[in-house]
Amino acid sequence: MADSYRIFGSELSPYSVKVRSYFRYKRIPHEWLIRSAATESEFQRHAKLPLIPLVLAPDGTALQDSTPIIEHLERIHPEPPIQPADPALAFLSALIEEYADEWGNKPMFHYRWVYAPDQDSAAERIARSMMPSVAEDAVVSAIATIKTRMVPRLALVGSSAATKDVIEGSFHRQLGILERHLERRPYLFGGRPTLADFGLYAQLYQCATDPTPGAIMRAQAPRTLAWVARMLEPRADGTFETWEALQPTLLSLLRDEIAAIFLPWSTANARALGAGERTFAVTLAGTPFTQETQKYHAKSLAVLRARYAELRARDARDAIDAILAHAQCLEWLR
Repeated sequence: MADSYRIFGSELSPYSVKVRSYFRYKRIPHEWLIRSAATESEFQRHAKLPLIPLVLAPDGTALQDSTPIIEHLERIHPEPPIQPADPALAFLSALIEEYADEWGNKPMFHYRWVYAPDQDSAAERIARSMMPSVAEDAVVSAIATIKTRMVPRLALVGSSAATKDVIEGSFHRQLGILERHLERRPYLFGGRPTLADFGLYAQLYQCATDPTPGAIMRAQAPRTLAWVARMLEPRADGTFETWEALQPTLLSLLRDEIAAIFLPWSTANARALGAGERTFAVTLAGTPFTQETQKYHAKSLAVLRARYAELRARDARDAIDAILAHAQCLEWLR
């Protein structure tokens, strides 16, 4: 397919399935390729970073990093739009996507690599996808190697015995909020998906496939699971709603997760990076949270604040400031 994109990814990569969901929604011709021994040489020829997803355009252009990939393709394929025309709602969608990418990966990674059944499940699925058609003893060896490599990386997302309650509490709270919010609508902002849906779904899709968080979701979050399933093949089944319609349940996600947890954590990380500190500590939900400083997170917060500053310079300033102030997010974005 000469006019088709090629997506190098993995079923166990949230950012890969995020991009795949976007391609499916836009009906953009594409080929889904598992990054494995069979595709590694082509991946290495085009990838500037050893990260998935990698999208190879028909003209040979290579794209990496899920949000820039989507933003690039949105300029080429603007219909149907994935952001509401209301600039305040579009910013809120971008804010939720940022929360999903930068904080939502913590519960996903935590559950996957803290609990033994989840470690075994993920390591086996990764090994079998990366090494198709190999001898069983090689797969067993690879499973052990993957666990040895991945479990120590829990520190990179701040997962530890001391932060367990914060991370798992955030996961349970998020599910409770989404269950209420998705009771009356198929997607986060109404009758069609937004950037926020692609970002948040991607993390929760991973959780749904792992034993421990998957069991929690099946027991406590049937509407969220149904939304995750819709996001595998998302469709435009209606219009975007107004803030007045969304506020009764969406406000809680902004206030109780993004303002109370994500933005204080992200701000503390950026400050520590600016001070040249290798680690940082911040109190979240009344509990100390410590982790290594992350450069990418600081960069993405700067992009988010620049987007907010641009919005305030336009006519939407009063509307977005009123929403953000009500949600207790405003102080973190100025």
